[in-house]
Amino acid sequence: MRPDTPADHIAEAERLLRTAAQYPDDREPLLLRAAAHLELAGERTRATPLYDELLAADAAEPYLIKALKASNLWEYGHEAEARAIIEGIRAAGPLEPAPWQIAAETLESHDELESAHDFLSTALTLLLAPGEEVPYATQSLLIGRHRVRRLMGIDHDSWDDLTDTLHAAPVPLDELHDPKRLWSLGSSDPGELQAEITRLRAELGTYRTALSRPFPVAVLHWPEPELSELLAGYPTLRAEYPSHTEHLADLEAALRDLHSAGTPNLGIVTGTVPSYEAFAASEAASPSDPNLLPQYATTLAARGRAVPWPPARTAACWCGSGRAYRDCHGVA
Repeated sequence: MRPDTPADHIAEAERLLRTAAQYPDDREPLLLRAAAHLELAGERTRATPLYDELLAADAAEPYLIKALKASNLWEYGHEAEARAIIEGIRAAGPLEPAPWQIAAETLESHDELESAHDFLSTALTLLLAPGEEVPYATQSLLIGRHRVRRLMGIDHDSWDDLTDTLHAAPVPLDELHDPKRLWSLGSSDPGELQAEITRLRAELGTYRTALSRPFPVAVLHWPEPELSELLAGYPTLRAEYPSHTEHLADLEAALRDLHSAGTPNLGIVTGTVPSYEAFAASEAASPSDPNLLPQYATTLAARGRAVPWPPARTAACWCGSGRAYRDCHGVA
């Protein structure tokens, strides 16, 4: 049953903390979920040490954790510290959308609209190259910026126009983000109430679409040393991976095919032999079974291990070559 009361959220947080102690490989996503439940229970002071613990342990996503920590701190009176963390995120310029989005939403929720707008504009300037297709994970930054500009009464610019083209719901974003729309809830006019119901249904449909894809559609990437170890231990998998070069080419081709077919929220997960062997043992299956590979990829994605694809053309390539994506697998 989904937790509904503070006691339920605390119980779920404690369960997640026990699970994290049992499964250290999944510690980061489990502690983040535990912190979220503590915040929902009103136990914000207990959530902050979890963020600190992750940051002290060289977290995989430090800027995301810092943004979550800042959001939590601001909610129980530590505004100055939260602002300092948010400014630190801006100065660092992470190349992932999530920290920018969480920090901007924190500013917006505290009526810091100009700061939120500047934050989102900075993020998009960094993450979105002119003429580049908007990655799935970056679209939320455009939508957030559109909403903030609507609240500020600012006319559309080119990014707002782009956001409108990405919005697939029947009710336009200008209506969904209209600051006056809530006034109609107090109206006795049936037409106005029906229009608001239609808008709310469209907004709910958008959220449901996003929630139906909580994890990316992910493909499995083996770094060259890991692939060599995998094939040395399980030679029958050579039919799946003739060579590391072919493996990388096959992954890129598969991702491009999925993308051209309209599949959103694509990602890449990186496998390791110990993790794969542990997964096989948990499934009571042999690591040499090729049917286990897609299940392993899905499990890694569900644990938050997926890196969104495609990266920006100027970003480092997903394959670990050290070159820019456009110079490695991308299109110049």
